[in-house]
Amino acid sequence: MKKALSKTQKEGGLKAGELRNIHLNGREVTYILMRCRRRTIGMRIDRSGLTVRIPVRETLQWVESVLEKRADWIVTKLNEWKNRKPSGPAWEEGSIFLLLGAPWRVTVTTAGTVCMVPLDIGAGVEETQFRLPLPSLLTAQQIERAVMDWYHHHALECFSRRMTLYAQKLGVALPQLRLSHARTLWGSCHSRGVVRLNWRLIQKPLDLVDYVVAHELSHLIEMNHSPAFWQTVESIYPDYKAARKRLRMLG
Repeated sequence: MKKALSKTQKEGGLKAGELRNIHLNGREVTYILMRCRRRTIGMRIDRSGLTVRIPVRETLQWVESVLEKRADWIVTKLNEWKNRKPSGPAWEEGSIFLLLGAPWRVTVTTAGTVCMVPLDIGAGVEETQFRLPLPSLLTAQQIERAVMDWYHHHALECFSRRMTLYAQKLGVALPQLRLSHARTLWGSCHSRGVVRLNWRLIQKPLDLVDYVVAHELSHLIEMNHSPAFWQTVESIYPDYKAARKRLRMLG
């Protein structure tokens, strides 16, 4: 059943991000309706369902007429997503993500705030929650953005702290830090003094973070992988061979 329209909604004042229902081909379809600055209707179907974006002043009657005309396509695509096996992380409440090797769960409060809560809950858990304010109507994309912001926040904080420590051990100037999204490299070091560390490294235990940091900072002294380079790594991270092997096994 379609929701009854309020006076405000009839006049085109519907808020962006409203959850609505419509019957298409005998099936009740829930969709997110968003008003934005565009000239035509836009429809997207993904793991989170159907999202419809429309011009600010378009009426609901017009929107629903367009959806009814595209009913076959919409229902077919929704069924495809329903039967599709997930190929990546599930960006939804209850999903588990690793931080420094420890599991954290995505939790959404009634106020629409995403909290990353450690599974090994103990005393003072409120102090360890990382809160990210978001709209009360959350999509998979919004949760993904929140989790990635959480990862980047911790990555910059942790990597900066470990780089400071190992730069002092090596006696080199602290290089600039950049986060990397590379698919095959955990880190890289530029001769101009810029170190790039893969953000995914924050998912690994701290000792492996330290190995990659020690490895990249050692390139500030030896820009190669010669015996002299590995001696430099060993001078600040003696167990580097075991850490290197573990990192390769974890992928």
